[in-house]
Amino acid sequence: MSMSRRNALTALAGLSALSVAAFTLGLPAPALAAPQPGDPEFPRYLLDQVDDQYRGRSSHGTMTMAVKTKHWERSMKLESWSLGEDYSLIRILEPKKERGTATLKANGDLFTYLSKTGRTIKISGASMGGSWMGSHFTNDDLIKDSRLANDFDYALREGPTIEGEATWAVILKPKPDAVVVWGQIDVMVRKSDLLPAGQLFYDEDLNPIRKLEFFEYREQAGRKLAGRMRMTPLDKPGEFTEMRYEHIDFDVDLEPSFFSVQQLKAI
Repeated sequence: MSMSRRNALTALAGLSALSVAAFTLGLPAPALAAPQPGDPEFPRYLLDQVDDQYRGRSSHGTMTMAVKTKHWERSMKLESWSLGEDYSLIRILEPKKERGTATLKANGDLFTYLSKTGRTIKISGASMGGSWMGSHFTNDDLIKDSRLANDFDYALREGPTIEGEATWAVILKPKPDAVVVWGQIDVMVRKSDLLPAGQLFYDEDLNPIRKLEFFEYREQAGRKLAGRMRMTPLDKPGEFTEMRYEHIDFDVDLEPSFFSVQQLKAI
C-alpha cells in the first residue's frame, strides 16, 4: 500500500475507532422502523447500528486502555468527552507521570497536548496514520467522522459464529471516490441483538491486516453495549490494544466551547 494512501483520512468502522471513535463519538440515528432481512435497506441499517453503538448527542466516560507489543506493555486510564460528530476530547488520568496528556478533535482538526512539556501539537495529514498514544489505533481512527455506508458499497452475507452467536457479515468495498485506506472491511453483526461482533480490515491487495473484536456485552447508560474491544494487528503475533469501559453517560450537558485548545491545558 502506498504511503499516500496509508496517510489519507479513513472512514474506519468502530472506535468509528473509535474504533476509539466508535467508543466515544457521534450522534444517534433517527428512530425509524427497523428494516428486516431481505429488505434492500437492511445492510445499511446494520452498518448504522455499528456506527451508533457508543453514540449519543454527547457523552462522558472513563475507560482503560492496555497495549501489548513485542517489546513492552503499558496501561492507561482515560477520560473522554464528546459532542456530536465534530468534537471530542480524551485525556490520560493514569499513570501519574502522563496525567493531563490529551487529544482534541474539533471540526476535523486533531491536536495533542503533552503535559510534560506543556506543548500543543496539531497533527498533520502526514501523521494521521501514526499510532495514537502508542496503541494499535491510529490518529485516523480517532478523527473519523463519516459513516461506513457513505464511503463503501456493501453486500450482505451469512457471517461466522462468534462466541456462540450467529452473525450477519456486511462486506464493504470502497466507493471509487472515497478517501479510505482499506481495500475491504468485513463487519460482523450479531443476529440476536444487532450488536457488533467483529471487524476484519484488508489492505488494497485484499490481505487481512487487522481485526477488531468485541466482548462483555452488558447494559450501560440505558443501552446494551460491548464493554470491551480489542484491536489486533495480524502481522504482529501476540500484539494487541484493548479498550475497556468503566463508565459512560450519554446526552450530558456540553458546549462546543469546551472543546478548545485552551481547554486541553485547563482540564
